Amino acid sequence: MSTAFLFPGQGSQFVGMGHDLYKAFPEARAVFDLADRVLDIEIKTFCFDGPEDSLKQTAITQPAIFTHSMAAFEALKSRGHHPHIVAGHSVGELAALVAAGVISLEDGFRVVCVRGQAMQIAGKARQGTMAAIIGLDDDVITEVCHTVSNTGQVTPANFNCPGQVVISGEEHAVQKAMEAAKEKGAKRTLQLPVSGAFHSALMQPAVETLTAILEDVPFSKAQIPIIPNVTTEPTTDPQELKDLLIQQVISPVRWTQSMITLGTQGITQAYEVGPGSVLKGLMRRINKEILVTEAGTVDAINAI
Repeated sequence: MSTAFLFPGQGSQFVGMGHDLYKAFPEARAVFDLADRVLDIEIKTFCFDGPEDSLKQTAITQPAIFTHSMAAFEALKSRGHHPHIVAGHSVGELAALVAAGVISLEDGFRVVCVRGQAMQIAGKARQGTMAAIIGLDDDVITEVCHTVSNTGQVTPANFNCPGQVVISGEEHAVQKAMEAAKEKGAKRTLQLPVSGAFHSALMQPAVETLTAILEDVPFSKAQIPIIPNVTTEPTTDPQELKDLLIQQVISPVRWTQSMITLGTQGITQAYEVGPGSVLKGLMRRINKEILVTEAGTVDAINAI
């Protein structure tokens, strides 16, 4: 049976994440120990002990989720579980690149650290916000953002599943879009507690920083296909994957379409490799034919 590995993004973190993996699996322990050597922050301490407020800071969240995902991946791999195709939600795409052999784990740590810091800094330099819109079609939300764009920068940022889209941009423009979405029949709109307008043009400074570090990171042809957030089309091309990793910072995460594409590849089974079960929940609303199993804890991995 063909299997996909899916790697989660921001919002899946929690205090204590990965601690059971660290204690139980030597492969996971090696990942966390490498993270502490390579990163500028003691990621083990933040993952295992928090505090929660620190773990929510983008510069810490992204390396934490990446580290947990890679620890779970190595534990799965050592037990003979290998993916046929991979995808990652936002920062999860970096984990997918490592899993597919495109970049090394150590380079992955270097990149995720810079990405997280750059996006946090960009969020302070060009302040913005994000909001979830529930109960409208994707094209309606895209039109809403276009309609209010004369008031400021606002764009769809995450097409998570049918009826759940996150928008991103300048605060007043996001609020205008929320009002317009309600008028169009949205069931709910919710401004999110985030530190920046991720996946929008306000992240452009982060693009420049990420581009600079990626010049020194070797990209190899993927050993298995990757479904990138930007195009949603499977690829193994290293230059394309590098370019898309950069574009992704200011482009929407097209997760709904990515998972529809996954279904066309003959996938009926997937593992959510990393913290939480967000992607499992989204898949239920996208394609019930694909069974997603959590694979971020010792119990979950031992049960596979």
